[in-house]
Amino acid sequence: MANAASGMAVHDDCNLRFLELKAKWTYRCILVTQLKDTRIFSASLPADEYRYAVYDFDFVTEENCQKSMIFFIAWSPDNSRVRSKMIYASSKDRFKRELDGIQVELQATDPTEMYLNVIKSRAS
Repeated sequence: MANAASGMAVHDDCNLRFLELKAKWTYRCILVTQLKDTRIFSASLPADEYRYAVYDFDFVTEENCQKSMIFFIAWSPDNSRVRSKMIYASSKDRFKRELDGIQVELQATDPTEMYLNVIKSRAS
């Protein structure tokens, strides 16, 4: 069912890939695009296009406990097209609701806002 505000829908395949990520079956990260709903997050995000990414971050706490947190990353570079930003921004909340289990949201306009030290600080 498409989001009334943006016309975008969460594809069933996207939900399936998210469940696989949560269960630690196949994926550590998935990248969501407007045209292709999911694919493995294997390269850097585009410098001029908005994307959603979901990242399963494993870490060890100060108490030496193994933990995992699922991050929702909204990548919105400053030089992306305005229409693209509007479509993704209007769909973000519904998309997150569809993916039950998101624990941390991270908004990034620059790659430095997604560096490992930033993710670690948000996880603690």
